[in-house]
Amino acid sequence: MLDRHDKLILTALQKDGRISNVQLAAQVSLSESACLRRVRALEESGMISRYAALISQNEAGLPGNVFVHIGLQREVESDLAAFEEAVRDIPEVMECYLMSGEFDYLIRVVVADMADFERIHKTELTRLPGVARVNSSFAIRTVQRKTELPLR
Repeated sequence: MLDRHDKLILTALQKDGRISNVQLAAQVSLSESACLRRVRALEESGMISRYAALISQNEAGLPGNVFVHIGLQREVESDLAAFEEAVRDIPEVMECYLMSGEFDYLIRVVVADMADFERIHKTELTRLPGVARVNSSFAIRTVQRKTELPLR
């Protein structure tokens, strides 16, 4: 169970993962040693899974987001496992979710442009194991994209 200080630490680290322990301790009103112990405990418990840099999609030359619904031929465990293993190997697939409803998976693909998506569609997505249907929607504009989880 997270207490007030843990929530403050996590909120601060979500905003700036490179904040120094000295600055973090001052921000959350703890001693430096107590703050460091709490951060280590949050890491060891798995609450903090890793640290990463957020890179601009535009600056990386991948400004487009395509949301792709995938329907498999069969929904058996072996087919799901084969699909999931293969989809992890496509660098442009940023997120993949097993879904309920009409389609089996929803994936988010980053692309440079329409030609780039056509290449990914032709050489990667339609060749994934067990794929029966592919339905794509292009994001016109990102309205909101968060990296910080709300901590209650």
